[in-house]
Amino acid sequence: MHAPTFVGNEKNYVLDCIDSTFVSSVGSYVTRFEQMIADFTGAKYAIATVNGTAALHVALKLVGVNLGDEVITQPLTFIATCNAIAYCGAKPIFVDVNRTTLGICPLSLLNFLTENTTQTELGCINKATGKRIAAVLPMHTFGLPSQIDEIVKICSQFNIPCVEDAAESLGSFYQGQHTGTFGAIATLSFNGNKTITTGGGGMIITNNEALAIRAKHITTTAKLPHKYEFVHDEIGYNYRLPNLNAALGCAQMEVLPRLLASKRVIALAYADFFKDSPYQFITEPAQAHANYWLNAIILNDQRERDAFLNDLNEAGVMSRPIWQLISQLTMFEECQSVELTNARWLAERVVNIPSSAKLS
Repeated sequence: MHAPTFVGNEKNYVLDCIDSTFVSSVGSYVTRFEQMIADFTGAKYAIATVNGTAALHVALKLVGVNLGDEVITQPLTFIATCNAIAYCGAKPIFVDVNRTTLGICPLSLLNFLTENTTQTELGCINKATGKRIAAVLPMHTFGLPSQIDEIVKICSQFNIPCVEDAAESLGSFYQGQHTGTFGAIATLSFNGNKTITTGGGGMIITNNEALAIRAKHITTTAKLPHKYEFVHDEIGYNYRLPNLNAALGCAQMEVLPRLLASKRVIALAYADFFKDSPYQFITEPAQAHANYWLNAIILNDQRERDAFLNDLNEAGVMSRPIWQLISQLTMFEECQSVELTNARWLAERVVNIPSSAKLS
């Protein structure tokens, strides 16, 4: 579906890292990789983590998501989005998505908050459960920017922090601004199938200095600086990205513009191919510049989708359906949700098709 591309300094940097013996969570490549991500996205701060899920877990904790809280998110997302909520001891609430962006529908979010919550000294409280809604967590699906300006505006109206799951959207911009820089804090992923990869890896990005300092502290086991003593001042996490992985990431960042250009060429070719077909190729929303991480088409119904998937995979062409709705999975099926008309419609019809960049 999306193979990694190694055409730059990947081997050189990894070998240099090995020669330096700094292959774990301390080293120059980690610092350099963080700076490269900050520079590219326009975020003031970037903190590297072992994977995107770890980044999301910490990001939620940093904005105050705790045991017994609730987090509003979308049911059409990768499982990591809701796993991270569960790691905090919180529960997701599912609102509907937009058919164009595949991300949280601002109207569905606004309607839920208007009809189902009340403001108290403790924050935004869900009238049905009595629980505090501690965050809103939109995900930029397949690298397609959601209507994040409207989502953040609604969050501000109800005094709820917005945490952006930008795992799939490195290189995606909305109204000229990089995804992940609209909310209080955001996360990226560098899994082997992402636009760039560190093998496994993630990143927390934010413009808030206090959040950035705390993010680095608790992702390095909350260890206080000392020449030789092991002093820890709170529960921390061993979530720091190894220097070895960061070396790979630095080399990948050097070719990121070429990767994005290649993926746009592929997406335009798909759009042209499908324009006279019975299928709809999903293009970037208005005011957005997508990275086209995974290309996707919409078929007419689930029966047609299943036949399409079977035929392509039988022919050796990798394709797959969009995720099953998280709200239908056993561990989350009892969670509160609104009517998920668009999410169900998309889940029955969307298929991902090969999306690997082509560089020589």
